[in-house]
Amino acid sequence: MTIPDHYIKKIRAVYPNLSLDQLELNQDGMNNDVVIVNQQLVCRFPKNEWAKEDLKTEVKILQVARQFIDLPIPDLDRVEEDFVSYPLIRGIALSRHQLFRLELLAQEKVIEQLGQFYQQLHSIPSDAVAAANIPSSIAERSREDMIALYEQVQQILFPHLWRHQQTWVHEHFEPLVSGTLDLGTPSVLIHGDLGCYHILFDPEQQSLSGIIDFGTAGTGSPAIDLAALLDNHGEAVLKRMSKYYSGVEALIDQARFRAGIVWLQWALMGVQNKDTEILLAHIGSSARDIQPIGASW
Repeated sequence: MTIPDHYIKKIRAVYPNLSLDQLELNQDGMNNDVVIVNQQLVCRFPKNEWAKEDLKTEVKILQVARQFIDLPIPDLDRVEEDFVSYPLIRGIALSRHQLFRLELLAQEKVIEQLGQFYQQLHSIPSDAVAAANIPSSIAERSREDMIALYEQVQQILFPHLWRHQQTWVHEHFEPLVSGTLDLGTPSVLIHGDLGCYHILFDPEQQSLSGIIDFGTAGTGSPAIDLAALLDNHGEAVLKRMSKYYSGVEALIDQARFRAGIVWLQWALMGVQNKDTEILLAHIGSSARDIQPIGASW
């Protein structure tokens, strides 16, 4: 894949003494293109103007989060309006398959690391978050937003869905519509996009090596981050993590609901934009080990 010339020029301008022996381009992200230099340095380039604004917020969040989180997260080296860089955090995506291939003791070590990360992130003092003027995460959705999504799904997606799929949608939203599911929780600093591809695993050490991409981070319900773990790794993992992260039981139904609507949001965007890539974005990432809302814990 050819790396745009202006990316190379920018890297040379910022690092004039760095030999660019090996360059790897990753354009999978929706907000940023990434160039990895010599398997040592990550250089990120916003794709558009709103991505530049998101990058400013991400920089503030990383500066705050590093004070409270033990697990490695990006340690920013250079920060400009259209460019940031930091040392590469090595590792592979922690897929559910990867996790369950480990011996039980190694699994438990990784799950403990995840629980500690969630606990530390969601426990960052509110005054530190407020002082940094960190806004709400774009992953946060109110009850009104969810009801509007339900209406859009019926209008736009139902013509493409089979009857049993339509039934699942109605059943999934019923607790919200009836008022038995409350989405209200104290707002904390969340990652907002803790897919398996943002949780890095070191196969040699058999432990987590870091968490990356805080581009969707901000304030919001902690259930949003739990929903990502639920969707990617399953309810069995979330139950095991509850030993290391307090409050899972109180958030489980909200996490179940939010995990389900992720698929609908991506499908809706794909149909509306006639974008096959978005429609296929979650193939291979969902654990499907999620109980229905209200199931016993």
